[in-house]
Amino acid sequence: MKIRVAILTADIKYLERITNILNARHSGNLELYSFTDSKIALNAARASKINIIFSDTTFDIDYASIPNGCDFVWLVDQNDVEIFKGRKAICRFQTVDLFYKQILNIYSERQEEIIRHYSVGNCKTVAFLSVSGGTGASSLAAAAAINFALQGKKVLYLNIEKLGSSDVFFSGEGPFCMSDVIFALQSKNANLSLKLESCVKQDKSGVYFFSQAKSSLDMLEMSSEHHMKLLLELMNSGRYDVIILDADFCLDSESLDLFEKASKIVWVADGSETSNSKLLRAYEALQVIEQNKEITLSGRIGIIYNKFSNKTCKTLNNLELKSIAGIPRYEHLTAKKVVESLSKLDFYSKLI
Repeated sequence: MKIRVAILTADIKYLERITNILNARHSGNLELYSFTDSKIALNAARASKINIIFSDTTFDIDYASIPNGCDFVWLVDQNDVEIFKGRKAICRFQTVDLFYKQILNIYSERQEEIIRHYSVGNCKTVAFLSVSGGTGASSLAAAAAINFALQGKKVLYLNIEKLGSSDVFFSGEGPFCMSDVIFALQSKNANLSLKLESCVKQDKSGVYFFSQAKSSLDMLEMSSEHHMKLLLELMNSGRYDVIILDADFCLDSESLDLFEKASKIVWVADGSETSNSKLLRAYEALQVIEQNKEITLSGRIGIIYNKFSNKTCKTLNNLELKSIAGIPRYEHLTAKKVVESLSKLDFYSKLI
């Protein structure tokens, strides 16, 4: 089903430009109508059952003449104007791809469910977990995402840590963030898939991601049910080859259910005495859980020893978990530079 969109503006050059590019890039999802006359546009909205009308502010629109079921949005010249004459407004001076995301976001707010057909494909999920904390699991997760993107794969980096932030590693254009995703999950948005597509950003490395929530308190409102729903929606969307899941380590049943969706689970440790002690206790606990609940996660778990020092660190050789790699500490580098260096390592093919 295509979204029927009308663009009403007196700026003919703008109208031609935006409709031409939208048609070229998104004709599979959009059915576009262009107008320079408001009366003709409103008549067409009724006849063609247009879903959204975007209009510049040169027109005097009688809201009562807008058909039921048709959203009306003003096109304004300023980025910071969200409401104009009592209706939603967006800036007309933005990239066409961002304009497209605005269309998806507006349409996703509808109550009725929109049926979309995707080719699910074979999406792989790799979960990165820090058993002892402070071992650089997030840096490795981000590096893995970049490495796969450089291989030509469509990769999403999904950070659901309570205090995590994708923005430490990635940046991209767009007005939406993880808070918008959380609100959609809480409101049980019927068109969650469209909402997610409107919120996702793309880093220059090629990695897709959701920007950090406006407040860490928003992340605390994500339940295990939300985590599962979000991951399954993304896995089944057909948009990604690989999802890198960056999550808090936990052995409760809800977390284990989530980790079971991963094709590979990476435990990140640093080989220190404290880290090894926690890693060993986590492994012993997991063995008990697997016996009692008849689940098998340990066969998918591998260990990466990060920030490893041959002088002060040791690997645990008495575990049945596979060791994937040992990585030395990178000194005097920013977080992004560390991730850039990590992304060039050659062990990531073992993860998918």
